[in-house]
This record gives sequence, structure tokens and C-alpha cells, in this order.
Amino acid sequence: MKFDKKYINTRITGIVVIAVLVMIAIIAKAVITATAQNAFWKKVGAVSVSDTMLLKPNRGNILSADGQLMASSLPDYKVYVDFLAGIEWWYDSLGTDKKQKVYDPDQWHEKDSMWRANIDSISSGLVEICPKYTAEEYKSHLLEGLEKRKRYWEVCPHTVLNFIQYHQMVKLPIFNLKNRNRSGMVAEERNNRNKPFGSLARRTLGEMFGAKDSARSGLELAYDSLLRGVPGKVHNKKVLSKYLSIVDQEPVDGYDLVSTIDVSMQDICESALREKLHELEASMGVVVLMEVKTGDVKAIVNLMRYDDGEYYEARNYALAALMEPGSTFKTASILVALDDGYIKTTDYVDTGAGICNMYGAMMKDHNWHRGGYGTIDVPHVLMVSSNVGVSKLIDKYYHNQPDKFVEGLRRVGIGTPLGLPFDGAANPNIRMPHKDSKGGYRMSDNWSATALAWMSIGYETQIPPISTVSFYNAIANNGKMVRPRFVKGISKDGEMVEEFPVEVIRPRICRQEALDDIRNILYRVVNDKDGLGKRAGNPYFHVSGKTGTAQVATGGGYKAGHNEHLVSFCGFYPSEDPKYTCIVAIRHAYYVASGGGQAGPVFSKIAQRIYSKNVTTDINLAKDSTAVHVPDVKNGNVVSAQYVLRELGLKSTGGKGYEWGLASAGGSCVEFQPVKVNDNIVPNVMGMGAKDAVYALSSRGMRVRMKGRGKVIGQSVASGSKVVKGQTVTLELN
Repeated sequence: MKFDKKYINTRITGIVVIAVLVMIAIIAKAVITATAQNAFWKKVGAVSVSDTMLLKPNRGNILSADGQLMASSLPDYKVYVDFLAGIEWWYDSLGTDKKQKVYDPDQWHEKDSMWRANIDSISSGLVEICPKYTAEEYKSHLLEGLEKRKRYWEVCPHTVLNFIQYHQMVKLPIFNLKNRNRSGMVAEERNNRNKPFGSLARRTLGEMFGAKDSARSGLELAYDSLLRGVPGKVHNKKVLSKYLSIVDQEPVDGYDLVSTIDVSMQDICESALREKLHELEASMGVVVLMEVKTGDVKAIVNLMRYDDGEYYEARNYALAALMEPGSTFKTASILVALDDGYIKTTDYVDTGAGICNMYGAMMKDHNWHRGGYGTIDVPHVLMVSSNVGVSKLIDKYYHNQPDKFVEGLRRVGIGTPLGLPFDGAANPNIRMPHKDSKGGYRMSDNWSATALAWMSIGYETQIPPISTVSFYNAIANNGKMVRPRFVKGISKDGEMVEEFPVEVIRPRICRQEALDDIRNILYRVVNDKDGLGKRAGNPYFHVSGKTGTAQVATGGGYKAGHNEHLVSFCGFYPSEDPKYTCIVAIRHAYYVASGGGQAGPVFSKIAQRIYSKNVTTDINLAKDSTAVHVPDVKNGNVVSAQYVLRELGLKSTGGKGYEWGLASAGGSCVEFQPVKVNDNIVPNVMGMGAKDAVYALSSRGMRVRMKGRGKVIGQSVASGSKVVKGQTVTLELN
């Protein structure tokens, strides 16, 4: 056989050329992909679906100081039934282009028979779990979905089930089947951050972005890395034509935060402040209660007035609001001068007729129109809160060295940044004067001749309330300044994992002699007949502190006429061995402004109620052993009320098969009478507690506003009238 060499060489050459061209094309494509198309393919890779998925951990709880739940991620559920789950179907031609869906008759018959055999048991069980409807209504509703072959039919119409209700439901017949295709049960889980105590300390606890499941503010944000936990990993694997979820790494649930908040103290502070805010029609109010030795914040209240006249926690004013503190700042000014040795408590200052020309500006005392205080000693300067007295003393010794005065304010702690972990927490804003080219301070970039005088009485400087209360707490704590503590530690499964220590900011804020002098003066402010803080005092123990009143410009400056007043009282008790320090600050436009007369009584009420918490007497001494004690039961949810009565060992009658009832005590038994429920009619919530009343109205699409605490004694929209969606109902409680 002869070979055509020319033909073979031509074929080899062609193959080599083609191979070279393919290689060039591959290299060119790789270069283009790595350069010109780099961004495009990165985007493609970013959106590609990974076989590995994340398992979400449970977010940790926030607890009160005594272990009560203040914030928790408790899921709620909307539960549906897919009556066609697991039933095969196909399209059957109707002889034209149209087709109809045909379900397997044998499988449907089995499903239908299973539901009809268990429908009575399911309906009876649903009444016990969610008594919003009767057993007959549940049965009729479920049969309707079955006959219509619905894919997603709500089990409890217009109802969201809580965690306990859901886990009771999955024990009912059919719902307890683990095979999803047989049961047809579909649960839509939604994680909500619940606060069992409502608005108590809401801004301090913080908020979550629900849709993003991310922290927004407060402790939730400050300790998000601890609360969030660590996600696990899971991947899907196909086994025998089915996909199984294989867990590669279990999620690690978040830690629980043990806060310093005491729920009962928080409630005491909020109710006392809210009452005074309503009385003054104030725009906002703040209370911070701190434990002296540890700096633990036991209560923190931030209330702001809304257009409906009610007060809500809208912003953390105690930490974030920079305010001109007014006369509570005078304590720091006098302490600096005492600590520097420029003044003594035996010194006198001439306040004249209560009005003084300070470098062209008129400084006035509150009683200048009555002739002023004349010549008074240093303690009386604070006791009567003399603007003229404080400004004269400070200007006399610091006018030519104002930087030393500002350094003194930082030394005694009121100008010290606290380093709090909260996003948006403000630091004190106290200006440090700068010398000009001639070595003077007057008319420099941030100073003026009058700056020192007005700064000394609490103006031209901004201090958040938390800084003021921390300064007074240092005075109460024998000169030791501790950082405010909001979290005592972290726990896991009920066991404390780590306890956060008390942090000392300054071991001593001043000389002991100066400290003793200022504590004696603060005692006299409240307990001396000449002191303006008498209304903050208490007949059962001694209180020390200082009043404050400042003018607040709300627009157009101080001369525009649209001004409010910031009245405050900051102090500690008992004076001899202080346990708690507290500040009360209220901003209002009332025609009279008095720190002692308006903030002082709130402080007194808080102090006395908290003091009485520790005064106990054996209740058995007052108990009549022959009497039968039946508690006063509120109208409302019968299931909840009967559960409590059973736990107390008390008998009750009625209530089976209905959700709402009227309670009445007869002898040693509580009797419940049914309340007729109609979703289109405004219910009668008289005698109910806040929780039941809000649920009964809001479940009908109405908005609820509440005034007071206790049982409902009045509702603004009469019962029996037609429900108007979105209408606001005001409830009066007592």
C-alpha cells in the first residue's frame, strides 16, 4: 500500500493549526474572563446558591437584676393546613386545548376519611387551646376547607398562636403526624422580640429591626455580639430521591444578659414621674436611680409627650440629651473652689439686692424683685441657690485663670466622659478657654468676659443627666466615682458565666475636707429651714441633694418668648449611709418653674416607696386563720384566670368552652359567666386588666390608649357599638 505523504502532511498541518487556534481561543477567553469580565463573573458567583445553609441560633434574653424576663425572642405562629399535601395529581384533557387538574381518588379518599374521623377531637382540642371560637365553629370551618380542597387553610382564623399554644396544637390528632404529606400542617414561624413588662425601660433595653433581625439601639445593640450567638451549618443531601437536611455544625445560642434594672423600682420611678408630667403637661421627663456603691442603674425612665397627650419612651434622654443643667451644676462649682482651697464654708459673699452687673450682663437671683438675700455664707449660697453668690465667688478666684476652673470640673468628675457602651450616648460638653495671642482669654474664639460667670451656675455648658447623677453618686460614695453599670454579667442556661466588675473611674474626686463640706451643705439644702429642697425630704430618713431650674430655649433663642424650663433635683439617701442616688429632671412650659417644688416631690415619692420595699412585717400576724381568702379576679381571659386559681388551690366554676368571662366570688369559689363575642361589635372591657382589654380591642382592628393602672373603669367608645377599624379607644384604669 502506498501512502500519499503530501496528503498526510497536509492533514497533520491542518490538525496542528486547529489545535493552536483552539489553544489561542482558550487563552484569550481566560484572559478576557480574568480582566474585562472579572466584575461580571464575581457578581454571578455572589448570587449563586450554595448547598450549605446557615442555622439560625436563638437570641439570648435580657433579664432584670432578680432574674425576671425583660426581653426575649419568643416565636409566634400562623398555622395552616394543606388538605392536598401528599396527593398526586395530573392534567386531564377535556378534548380541546383546555386541561383540568385531576387528583388521585384513592389518596383523596384516604385523606378525607382521616380528617372526618378526627374532626370532632380536633375541634374540641382547639377550643381548649384557643377559645376564640366554639367547637362547632371550628368543625364547620375545617370541613369547609376540606370540601373545597384548600391548599393553605388557616386553622384558627385571624389568630396568631404563641409558643405554648402552638406546641399544644401539634399534640392534636393529625397535627401530631410527623409525616408532612399526611398531616398537611404548615406553620409560619415569626420571631418577635417580646417585652413582658411593656414599655418599662424600653429605650434602655433597646429595639430590633424586625425584618432584618438586627439590633437597633440600647442594650440590644451594645451587647449584640453576645446576644446573637453563633449560626450553625446544614446542607441538603439526596437520599433515595429525597433531600435530607444534614447538620454539619449545631448553632450556639446567644448568652443571656443579666441587667442591673430592678423591675419594681423601675415601675415606681415611672409611675411617680408620669403622674407629675401629666400634672404639669410637661414635654418630657427623666429619672435615673443608681446604687451608690456599685453604680448599678436600678431604674432609668425617659418619657416624652406625644400628640395624644400620653407619655412614651421615645428617646434615651438620660444618656443622649445634652442639657444646660442649671442649678444642680452649682454644687460642682462650689466643690472645685473648696477643693482648690479658695473658699471655706465660713466665708461670706455679698449678693446685694439679688441683681449684679457681670461685665455688662445682669445676673439675677430668683428673689431679686423681693430685695435679694444680702450677705450670706457659702452654705447658704447653695441652700438658697443664689446665682449672684456662686458667680461672684467663682469669678473672684478664676476670672484670670478660667482654664483652672474647667480643669477642676473635670477633676471632680462632672466633666469626665463616662465611656458608656450605648450608641448615641453623649459626653459632657464643657468648653476649655483658649488664650489669645496676647495671653488673655477675653473675646477669644470660644470665650467671653461673661462665660465663666454663667458657666458656674449651669449655663453655657451641656451635661447629660447620667453625668450629673454620676457626679452626685461620687459625693455619696465618699469621693469614689464609679462608672454607671447597666449589665451585671452574662449567663447561660441559668448559670452565671461572667460577672462584670464595678469599674472605678476616679478613686477620689476631691480632698476629704472639701467632700465633707459639700456633703454637709447638700444635707442642709433639704433639711434646713432655709433650704429650697425641703419638698424632696422625707420624715422617715434624711435626704441630701440640690435643686435645679434652668431656662430652655425651644426656638428663636431665649428672647423669642417660646421658652421652657428644665426643673430638676439630684440627691442621695439616706444621708448618713447613702444607698441610692437619683436625679429627676422635667422640661415644661408651665408658668411657674421650681426644681424644689416640682422635681423634689417626685424624688421624695420615689425614695419613700423604694425605702418601704425593705420594710417588711410577717403577714401571718395579720391573717385571720378562720376566713376563706378568695382573690379579686378580673374579668377577661377565662383560661388564664382558671390556671392561676388552680395553682393557688382555689375552686372555680363555669368557663369551659368559652374564652371571655365575667368573674364573681361566691363563698370559697370563683364563678365565671360567659361573655358573648362578636368581632363586629365593640366589646365591654369594664373590669378587665390591661392585657385582656388591649387584646379584645386590638384583635378587632382598634387602637388602644391607656391611662392609669389596674382594672378598666372606663372606655371612651361604648360597648355594643359597631367596630370602626383603626378607631382609637381610650381606657381609664384604676
